[in-house]
Amino acid sequence: MDLHDLSDDPDYAASQRQCQDSGINSSLDSDQLSDSGEFEVVYCKENVAIHPSQYVALRITGRLRVIKQSSSLFLTWIPYRDESKLIDSVGQSLSSAAIEEDENLYAIKSVSLGDIHSIRRHIPPFGWQHIIVVLLSGLTFPPLYFYTGGVREFLATLKQYVFIVRSADDTNVFRFKGLHDSFQKSLSSLELPRDFSVANRATFHHSHSTVSANSDRMSENGTAVHGSSVDSKYRGRKKHKVLDPAHVLSVQVLEKFSLVTKLARETTTQLFREIQDSRLPLGNKKLQNNLLHATIVGHKTQPKAEDIEGTSVDSKFGRSFLCGKKRKPSLTNVEWRTFLDREGRILDSKALRKRIFYGGVEIDLRKEVWRFLLGYYDYDSTFAEREYLDSMKKLEYESLKSQWKSISEMQARKFTKFRERKGLIEKDVVRTDRSVPYYEGESNPNVTILRDILLTYSFYNFDLGYCQGMSDLLSPILFVIRDESAAFWSFVALMERLGSNFNRDQNGMHTQLFALMKLVELLDPPLHKYFGDADCLNYFFCFRWILIQFKREFEYEEIMQLWEALWTHHLSEHFHLYMSVAILKSHREKIMGEGMDFDDLLKFINGLAGEIDLNEIISVAEVLCVSAGEHGAACIPPGTPPSPPVHFDAQPDDQVL
Repeated sequence: MDLHDLSDDPDYAASQRQCQDSGINSSLDSDQLSDSGEFEVVYCKENVAIHPSQYVALRITGRLRVIKQSSSLFLTWIPYRDESKLIDSVGQSLSSAAIEEDENLYAIKSVSLGDIHSIRRHIPPFGWQHIIVVLLSGLTFPPLYFYTGGVREFLATLKQYVFIVRSADDTNVFRFKGLHDSFQKSLSSLELPRDFSVANRATFHHSHSTVSANSDRMSENGTAVHGSSVDSKYRGRKKHKVLDPAHVLSVQVLEKFSLVTKLARETTTQLFREIQDSRLPLGNKKLQNNLLHATIVGHKTQPKAEDIEGTSVDSKFGRSFLCGKKRKPSLTNVEWRTFLDREGRILDSKALRKRIFYGGVEIDLRKEVWRFLLGYYDYDSTFAEREYLDSMKKLEYESLKSQWKSISEMQARKFTKFRERKGLIEKDVVRTDRSVPYYEGESNPNVTILRDILLTYSFYNFDLGYCQGMSDLLSPILFVIRDESAAFWSFVALMERLGSNFNRDQNGMHTQLFALMKLVELLDPPLHKYFGDADCLNYFFCFRWILIQFKREFEYEEIMQLWEALWTHHLSEHFHLYMSVAILKSHREKIMGEGMDFDDLLKFINGLAGEIDLNEIISVAEVLCVSAGEHGAACIPPGTPPSPPVHFDAQPDDQVL
């Protein structure tokens, strides 16, 4: 039997008939295939969908086709135009351009079969069949769901045109051979953990033992050493900062992920260009230049005086800049009480959030205020309502926790997913913030609570489960709130916004990196052009910043100050992206002056950990955010994390997947 033989699939014969029936000419958009030569549709499947979120109303259905033109074959998936989406959830009309813009973000436009590394199929006993297409670059398209079946027929059709090999490790993974052996050799040279394969590279479910074995090769700043080093000027940490073992582990994995992308930056860059071309124009070059210089003192497009005040000279930028409003003292308990009425309702949540953005919260007050910022408490709730909520949520938490606590050893042996998640969590929590007194020491009960919350969350959100990085997000929350149940529900509220960062297809991460690219293009065109010339438009060197909200870049106390500012959403829900732009702009002269390529950028960015002035960067990011205004908001696709998911009234058909 040939290595790529698919005749063992029971639907193989049926696929032959479908291929014959589908072998007809069809029209395509002119921008998808070359104008020269005719093309043939060798495969066509209707009602193939992607699920951008767990809600039925947000599913996008389209047509999947394989097109042959001359000797080349292309895979396309184009969404249907859904007129019902022209009305949003509150009954307001949406422009057709906005709908097309959103749907085109997910379209697969003429991907050459030669650019595909593998396809993973999933045919569950219940539910819809789906496939995941993995490119040579390591990027994956969102899962494609076949509502009427037909995955085997699709693969059998491809088998007629492409040399396909089943993976020895997983018979549901089909590798496209003969086109990318050099890529596999390069990938092997990265010494990635064995199960950090191309098919699941976008996730962080990997072997900790393998990574840990290599941790002794990490440099002092957590950067993997492979015959090169980071400039000592940018490598050192503050002397008083204790190296956290979790930093060594996480940075290595994130670096490996980023390094993989360098192997095929051309493919990644082309994907971003296709996304960019499908979106509405954000303005002409004159507008971009105006926004670039809007932060310079005396420019005619200065932000409003009530938003920005004062000037400063920054040697990193080499010119005078408007600076954000001066930081204020932290919110005290006495001042906090002035925001509450007699029954405990917050009188002006907008004013409160603005106050916190510019001053933060006193340490002892955080355990109460953070529950509002994270969404566990409603701003208009009373003292009595919050007390009742705490008691009910505590019971609900204990019920959820009992689900995994009651699993016997015999059951666990037959529950592979539980064993894997439990083992991964237990390995992560003992490496998370152990230099912080609250978590240090052997047999620390707080580390056990951290584990219990993450395990309970993996049962609460079983589809998402647990991914590396979640312990980084939970640790400061538990440290501040000091209550297991309240910390759990606060973490749940945070993951409602950031959960898509950890999705298998990493759609949330890619969307944020795309938005970051557009913001840099808007606010610093020369730097954007430099990144384009250097084939760095994928922005994966900023991956760690986005994934765990700068957790590794600042001291523990500073990250709590930063997070409570981000959670206010005072200027933007996506202020973390403006912070990313601000950091890049503050080092633009060095980046461009030294001609950094992707490897250099990755090492340099990782070396900034512990060296960034938090208040300065927040101030610059504030200026950039206000300067960009609605043009900056237009750079960010709808639903980009941490924007909350869209909620719909429960309907009989609105079943969560």
